[in-house]
Amino acid sequence: MSRLWRDQIQAYVAPERVDVVRFSRGFKPVQTAKMTTSCKVTQGAPSWQSALQTLDSNLVDAENTELTVTLSNHFVRYVTLPPQIEIATPEEVKSYATFRMREIYAERIDSWLLSVSEWSPINGAICAAIPRNLMSQLEEIATRHRCKLNEIEPYLASTYDHWQKLLRGNTLYFAVIETGRICIARLSNEIWHSVRNQRMLHSPAEELLVALDQEAIFSGAKQSVEIVYVFAPEHPELVLPENCGWHIISLPTGQMPVLAHYPSAVTDNSGMNQCTA
Repeated sequence: MSRLWRDQIQAYVAPERVDVVRFSRGFKPVQTAKMTTSCKVTQGAPSWQSALQTLDSNLVDAENTELTVTLSNHFVRYVTLPPQIEIATPEEVKSYATFRMREIYAERIDSWLLSVSEWSPINGAICAAIPRNLMSQLEEIATRHRCKLNEIEPYLASTYDHWQKLLRGNTLYFAVIETGRICIARLSNEIWHSVRNQRMLHSPAEELLVALDQEAIFSGAKQSVEIVYVFAPEHPELVLPENCGWHIISLPTGQMPVLAHYPSAVTDNSGMNQCTA
């Protein structure tokens, strides 16, 4: 069946929520449904297990659709791949990514599946890793519902790619904040220098400011006021103190709206279906 004649389903999957949006088939797809469901992490099980069970139960009449899944940064690990002129072939890039991941995460990467963004010997790339079992279960869900698993995207990469053309500055700070997690990337002249992906234990503003100041120290150069692009749809109240040395540009902008399946703020349980897997 042609891609143009498949309904499209886009899902955001996080430990405590799953957002599923459906679009009708055609040259100009129209959103026909959206469901946001809460779920709870089961003690002793992988943090993604309950969320995948929730996704499975929400894929109603999904046969012959095309499914795209955006995975919360809770489920993803990142490393940067600094430029290496001598690395050119896909095999060399894969070996380089494996080396960089193992350097940081040791033997844990043996159970992970690695994915590298578009590689450039001049600009390098970024590598993302997810558990192999997570990938296997997503494939099983797609097979069971007879839908095509089109793409699996890490949340950081998905949001960065979506707004990349609007981002300005030789040195770029890009932050994605979701429930319980903060992820910050620092780029310079289109080269990925660092990705910080950590649990959020305090207020989003406090965590963001501390993380940004640490990243600026690591960079070795900070202007009196630096700009940080922030996507924090679950924390619309987020602001930083005045004269803190950072200026937030909140995403989305009017030029490019947020994708429908990305999470949004839920003020109370009346706006979210409850599902404990």
